[in-house]
Amino acid sequence: MSPSILVLGAGELGLPILHSLANLSSTIIPPSSRPTLTVLLRPSTINSPSASKALELSSLRTLGITFMAADISASTAAELASHFKSYDTVISCTGFSGGPGTQLKLAQAALEAEVKHYYPWQFGVDYDIIGPDAAGGLFREQCEVRQLLRAQQKTKWTIVSTGMFTSFLFEPFFGVVDATAAERKGKKVIVRALGGWGNRVTVTTPEDIGNIVAALVLGDQKTGVVFTAGDTISYEQLADLVERHVGGEKMVQREVWDLEYLRGELGKDPEDAIKKYRVVFAEGKGVSWSQASAANVQLGIETTDVERFLSSRKDVLGF
Repeated sequence: MSPSILVLGAGELGLPILHSLANLSSTIIPPSSRPTLTVLLRPSTINSPSASKALELSSLRTLGITFMAADISASTAAELASHFKSYDTVISCTGFSGGPGTQLKLAQAALEAEVKHYYPWQFGVDYDIIGPDAAGGLFREQCEVRQLLRAQQKTKWTIVSTGMFTSFLFEPFFGVVDATAAERKGKKVIVRALGGWGNRVTVTTPEDIGNIVAALVLGDQKTGVVFTAGDTISYEQLADLVERHVGGEKMVQREVWDLEYLRGELGKDPEDAIKKYRVVFAEGKGVSWSQASAANVQLGIETTDVERFLSSRKDVLGF
């Protein structure tokens, strides 16, 4: 009987993982042994009147991916377990959209269903080092998920620590690279260092994460915490790259948001998640690691560094 894989969600990360699983499976596994691929989606998503969504779902069907309709937010852990129990591997790509408690509920459901291998939504920083109390408990639930998984033996689990999605560096609302002024008025691109210019951050694109996860699921099957690194870069190196892409230092304005300033800003609005993230990255613990020991290097998977990302996505700099 062919193994079965269930992916939860088809968003920014779910889609690349689904495509990578389907493509790698068709390349390395004989047809009779290929795993079945299913994606869990909300009923409203499957029945969406949006033409773009219909095209997206059609592309998944073309790859042989089937759909399961369920609402994670509205379901109990027991109800989710009944959906999961037919699958060997469950990969959570839900993000944080489900609200507090969702990641813990999904982990509990995976364990109750006794799935063979669970990949939780932990595609981010090193929560073990950062801990549950950083930035007002921003990652407490993620730490609780790890504790839950480590306390049992029946279900294998793999946590893929990817660092920040590369594109997040260039989101104006995050504040590291802000090209909105340059885009609107032809002025300088602002590059800000969180904590200091020497602080480093590890980043990976969703497409690269998809390839790495597919290689892990279909081949290597590492367990425990696995690290990926499309790039590990300091804020000073990032500013230098942006300068080269926008025409020199006269086109870039460099600023430092030090830890004291960022903690003060968070104090004014302690429930603001973005301000919490800025504090964590400014503290500089658990947000970067060596590329040499990353899973993508060990698996021989080529990834996109920030230089290549900027070469292909000049729009993030206002061009």
